[in-house]
Amino acid sequence: MKYTKATDYALHIMAYFVKQDGKENFSLQPLASHMNISPTYLSKILTQLVKADLIQSSSGVNGGYSLRKVKTDISFYDVIQAIEGSGALFTCEMDEKRSCPIEDVMRSAERLMVNDLKNKFIFNII
Repeated sequence: MKYTKATDYALHIMAYFVKQDGKENFSLQPLASHMNISPTYLSKILTQLVKADLIQSSSGVNGGYSLRKVKTDISFYDVIQAIEGSGALFTCEMDEKRSCPIEDVMRSAERLMVNDLKNKFIFNII
């Protein structure tokens, strides 16, 4: 399985916010420069993180982006779900009249992975 580049960036962005103790407002341009991401692409990622209530944005002279959620409560799953959504990773495409045993195995593995990611916190890797 492969996550998008946006998920990679979002995880690194959230790690950076957490590392800065979550008290600072980060402006788009300096953050894009620091993360080496185009401001346009970064803006799209930040918008998704705002919609997921992981960060907040404020306008004005001292505006920017900052953590909304408590830094010790941000899991890898929270960030991944904000970017990738919550759809299943595997869906059986075969026209079977009964439950697909292959899909059952894949869904079981996905549940294990999701539970593991829910219990891994960005704060713990900093």
